[in-house]
Amino acid sequence: MDPQFEKKSLSRLTFQPSIYDLFLKPSLSELCQSEKEAYQLIVDFMEPGEMSQLDKLNFLNAVEILSSVVRDQANGNMNNYYPKTLLAKKIETLILEEPTEILDSNVRQQAMLCIVALSQVKPPFHLCQKLDLVNVGITSVFSLPLIMPSLDRKESASLYLQTIQALDDMLQALVMEQRNPNMIVLQKFVEIILPWLMLSDKVHEQTRALSTISRLLRFICNFSELSYMVSFSIIGRLIATFSIFCMNPSQEISGGALEALYYLFTILVLQRSIRPKTATILKDLQKHFRGNWMANMQNLTLFFRKYLTPVERADVIIVAMEAMNSDNINTIIAASEMLTMILKYPLTDIAKVPEIIQLIYYYIDSMTEEAAQSAIKKVFQLLVQSHTDEVILTLFKIEDLSQRGTHRSWEILASFPKSYQVIMEYLLQKLISLQTPRDQGTGHETELSTPIITRAIHELLLVPSQRSEVQTVFASLFVALLFQISFLVTNRSTVGQDKLHETECAELVSSSIKALKTLLRSSGYLDHMSYIQTLRGWELLVNPERHYYGVTMLARSLVIKNCWHNRPVFRFLIRTLEDPACVNHFTALVFLTELLHCPDVAGAVDADSTKVLADWFKCEEPATEHLFLQISETFTKHKNTMRHFHILQPYVLSCCYSSSSEVVMETFLMLQRILKDLTWYHSSSFIIELTFTLAHFFEEESEQLRLIVFEIYGNILTKVSRMTLAFPLKHQILNLIILLVLHLKDVNTDVVEVCRRTLYKLATIMGWFKLKVVFAKKDVFAILGALLQQERSRAIWFLKQSVALFKSPQGPIRQVAVWFTGQVIRVLNRAEKEEIEDEYIAFRYMQRDPDPIVSCLTVQTFYILEVKETVTPAKTPSSCLCMRKFRRRDG
Repeated sequence: MDPQFEKKSLSRLTFQPSIYDLFLKPSLSELCQSEKEAYQLIVDFMEPGEMSQLDKLNFLNAVEILSSVVRDQANGNMNNYYPKTLLAKKIETLILEEPTEILDSNVRQQAMLCIVALSQVKPPFHLCQKLDLVNVGITSVFSLPLIMPSLDRKESASLYLQTIQALDDMLQALVMEQRNPNMIVLQKFVEIILPWLMLSDKVHEQTRALSTISRLLRFICNFSELSYMVSFSIIGRLIATFSIFCMNPSQEISGGALEALYYLFTILVLQRSIRPKTATILKDLQKHFRGNWMANMQNLTLFFRKYLTPVERADVIIVAMEAMNSDNINTIIAASEMLTMILKYPLTDIAKVPEIIQLIYYYIDSMTEEAAQSAIKKVFQLLVQSHTDEVILTLFKIEDLSQRGTHRSWEILASFPKSYQVIMEYLLQKLISLQTPRDQGTGHETELSTPIITRAIHELLLVPSQRSEVQTVFASLFVALLFQISFLVTNRSTVGQDKLHETECAELVSSSIKALKTLLRSSGYLDHMSYIQTLRGWELLVNPERHYYGVTMLARSLVIKNCWHNRPVFRFLIRTLEDPACVNHFTALVFLTELLHCPDVAGAVDADSTKVLADWFKCEEPATEHLFLQISETFTKHKNTMRHFHILQPYVLSCCYSSSSEVVMETFLMLQRILKDLTWYHSSSFIIELTFTLAHFFEEESEQLRLIVFEIYGNILTKVSRMTLAFPLKHQILNLIILLVLHLKDVNTDVVEVCRRTLYKLATIMGWFKLKVVFAKKDVFAILGALLQQERSRAIWFLKQSVALFKSPQGPIRQVAVWFTGQVIRVLNRAEKEEIEDEYIAFRYMQRDPDPIVSCLTVQTFYILEVKETVTPAKTPSSCLCMRKFRRRDG
């Protein structure tokens, strides 16, 4: 035992002179003569002065006699005769006076037995006096030299055994409180004994400590009820300590530790197991008692998981880690093996996580043994998996308090690659979940706030040795940080409602930007960062008014610099957009709009991802429609995306009917551009559908839009040949021919020019070779006349087209429509005129047209038709009757 420790233990004792004269003299009438003599002897010896060995024994005997008297009295109290406290102090003095170099008398033994007798009478000892007595008794006995049984030392060995028994009796007597052991007192006793096991370098002292604890625990096992069992807080420490000493090279020490561990397990079974199973568990425990090391380690694993509290489990780990940091190789190996054994299974609930993490932080560099390093890595990994929040918060706390260098607490993760990845993925999922509305109201609170998560991610990214681990989470982390920045920048009012002050918001944005920059830097994208800086992308990103342009610049840098994470980023964005409640969908679409220009990304597009995009464009938000049109145009630029363009086609054409005039204009401009790259072979269905869609926009009042529509139609006809012309396209082309001719009178001269070129193409497609020259050079009236003459069989069809143009907003077009309607009616026979009743009514209504030229022409045309019928009744009696019928209905 360390002399300094011994000196420290003994220094706890304090002495007071006898003050008996201050007390009233007791009544001795009830005592017999021998008891009176014992009492007087006590009084005499309590006075200061030297005492012989015989005097000491006589004094101790007298105390026992008086204790017996008090014990037999109904309401006996030692203080009625002599203060019990003073008697105990005197006995402590006697024990202290015994030499520790040799055991040559039974004074120690009798003194401790005397304490046993005193403990059985009132008043009870105070806890502090119990501890003084135990400390003195333990020091006096354990300090004795090794006493080996031999023929020439029988008496000495016998006296030693009697002294040990007396010590046990004293400990057992003092640990009792009424009829049950007091576990708080027991813990104090054990804490006095443990230093003799942990700090001593003498085997016999360690053996005495283990044996004493073992016998004390065995005594406790005799009681089914224990006082203050919940306050017995050293169970984990004891289990770890005994388990480590079970592997001590000394057979005496390992045996003593094994026995102590067994009785401690027995106490746990008796106090914490389900009663019907207690007997069976104890029987199984008995089978392994004094068995091999592996059997007892299996028991340890079982008890660790099943019987220990979270705090006790933590204590086991802490003690083992402290042992692994010792200078004793045997202790290091033993502690490592013990930890390895109990950590074979997933770590259940455990307390004191910050304390364990701090120990790992401070011990990791000093642990050089491979077994210890392996065990401590296992501890850290399991804690990271089961208590990630606490691990992260502890690393922050260490960083804030540590003087070992900036980011040292996070760099420690370099020793734990798997744990680094677990923490990074955990933080990433937390960050993503905080951005999901339905997760914000589930009630699952987390200790980690968004600022802490962001800061932790930044710290992890600064660890230089983990760049390969960063690559695996680059895409998801990049998008999550971008989404966080986007949400904060574009939703300042919402953030304010969440009580996040403007300053805190700005700090979080700054922290997120730093993390994003560090992510790019740690992934080797220095050129990308320079490019973004050149474009002032970072400034734009934090500017609420130009934020989305900053998002575009960020995506453009990845495309232009050919980032090899483009595909993973694309896939993650698509997975994000699969959630219809995605808060950051607009940011995702802005980024994708630019990212799809990357050939590698375009090659990764499939039908499923295209459908995800299409689903987001069902909403009628103009801003989203603008993005959709850009994405749709990009789809036509790559062979792979063009294969999936048909999925987007209905949504593209639906944009033509948007409530936003800007969206409509942008849609037709986009259609005009993409049509140049479309081929009839790959896009015939879309071209045909587009042709039908255009029919609704030829009469747009906007001259620019009307011109674009006619130009698109002209471009469509350039992609059609006589070989490919078939129903329904042929029917639609013929259905638009009168419209095309009449718009030669369009007020927009550019439209007129486009219509003439288109008519020429149409004549070529239809094989109307005679009309090609007419279409190219003649005026509208000549063209209509020639067309009617050549295609007389389609006269009624032409009539219907002409009547439809009565609604044209342009007067000149309505004027020509009226004229041509009259021309067609003149050539119709009776049967054909029976089919045009509705068209005739519409024609007659044109007499009320707001344009006087149109209305006047209509009246003149009707007059000419009536005169014609009157002049030639014999030739066309049916015509006259038909016209009269129409007039009667009009009247």
